[in-house]
Amino acid sequence: MPVFKLPLSGDVVQTIKPITSFFSPAGGRFGLVNITIGQSSAPEVEGDVLSDVASYGKQIGQIADALLAVIEHLEVHPENVIGDNKAIAAFKDMMHAVATVKERHNRKACRPKRR
Repeated sequence: MPVFKLPLSGDVVQTIKPITSFFSPAGGRFGLVNITIGQSSAPEVEGDVLSDVASYGKQIGQIADALLAVIEHLEVHPENVIGDNKAIAAFKDMMHAVATVKERHNRKACRPKRR
């Protein structure tokens, strides 16, 4: 099925870097709307990762899925006593809530096997 986009409806990213230092207090970016959240030691790298690799949500989601896999692998072995940990229980509750939201939007979700 072809992708149909109206004018100005696609992904638009524009950074204007003027030759003069007139706009330098604005961090080298000038536009109608500029949003800066936090400080970064390498904002260009962070911007490229967000635009070319994955959003913050996707990165955190994949880390959470991997952590859940590690936790559930450790719980299988009887010598590991992580089941009573409050932080692990809170993480599993959060993962259940995230899975519920993802499933509501027909997205694949990793749900903890045990609570």
